[in-house]
Amino acid sequence: MSQSKRGWIVVLAGLGVNLTLGILYTWSVFSKEFIANYGWSTFNASIPYALACAMFAALMWPGGKMQDKIGARITATLGGALCGGGLIIASFAPTPTLVTIGFGLITGSGIGLAYAAATPVAIKWFPLSMKGLISGIVVTGFGGAPIYASPLANYMLTTFGIQQSFLYLGIGFMIVSVLLAQLLVPPPETAGAKTAGASATAPPVLQFSPGEVFKTPQFFYLWLIFVCAAVSGLMIIGHAANILSSLSGANWGFVLVAVLAAANAGGRLIAGGVSDKIGRMQTLRITLGLSAIILVALNFINSPYAVAIALVILGFDYGSTLAVMPSATADFYGTKNLGTNYGIIFTGWGIGGVFGPMLAGVIKDSTGTYATAFIIAAVLSVVGVGLTTITKMPKAQQEYMQRAITAPKRRPAAARAR
Repeated sequence: MSQSKRGWIVVLAGLGVNLTLGILYTWSVFSKEFIANYGWSTFNASIPYALACAMFAALMWPGGKMQDKIGARITATLGGALCGGGLIIASFAPTPTLVTIGFGLITGSGIGLAYAAATPVAIKWFPLSMKGLISGIVVTGFGGAPIYASPLANYMLTTFGIQQSFLYLGIGFMIVSVLLAQLLVPPPETAGAKTAGASATAPPVLQFSPGEVFKTPQFFYLWLIFVCAAVSGLMIIGHAANILSSLSGANWGFVLVAVLAAANAGGRLIAGGVSDKIGRMQTLRITLGLSAIILVALNFINSPYAVAIALVILGFDYGSTLAVMPSATADFYGTKNLGTNYGIIFTGWGIGGVFGPMLAGVIKDSTGTYATAFIIAAVLSVVGVGLTTITKMPKAQQEYMQRAITAPKRRPAAARAR
């Protein structure tokens, strides 16, 4: 099999793994059931999801390091087993404690490990000019998973009940993710600048260690951009149905979640390819700037269709960030330690994931509207735009690549002898 075909198999396997990890986005279906039929409080029903998000972000760093050291296949296998195993544990009894341990702690950890492995190994198969497209394809699975996972979870709840639903989903997702993980293998040549499938004309790339990444200002810029984008994006995803109802009175919860998921997935797929053409920071500048405008506009519209369109645009913008950031990390710091390096930067998503939805909830409870939350998120989006204007490739990387381009080509020994 050609190296190109092998690379695309890895990409599709990573996409498939992420489609199973999207079980995270079905929590709203389960939480509604716990509150309505099991007497859980709203607070108790929010804890498993919040813990799962926190574990997802926390395990990205060690998961990335594992991917770099022992390989994506083993890391994703362990992640897939934990993801499904946590759901199986949650199926034992519908109590807040057991579900929090199963779904929140164990499934959340599995998601972090497997997600950390899927994208870096796929990126390593392709040249720099395609990294945005490749990362966009792989992470599209996670963003688009609610399109099928939410109705599937809803059907299983009405057919089997919550305990059997957790059990069947856990077994099914474990089998699928572990099998697909076996295809997540690196190209034959991963050390140094060149990788299998890379363009012969592509310049060598300086490979940064995690310690070296920390010493560059670009790390802090990328991390802060991630925080700014995640606050507004996850605020919208976590409160979309309530925002629509609050602003317009419409109750399109199930449909809106599916459409928002499609927009999220579309942003990942489209923005990844676009960033290969116009640049990573330019792409983020456009999406963050558009988000700022839409967030302000939400305070002045009340048509259900206008609000829904605004939320869809925000979902698209948020998805764009998840596609661009892995490829930007690869551009700046190389692919040798991409799992670890991106895992470090991804902690910015974790901060936004915890505080974005919580901030919106606190403001809505205390003021009765989301208006202040929209303004805060808009300001953070503007801050993100400002950061993209000063975020350039590290100087050491620029100089290294320039020297590689301008260095005279060494002729073969026989030619020199003549």
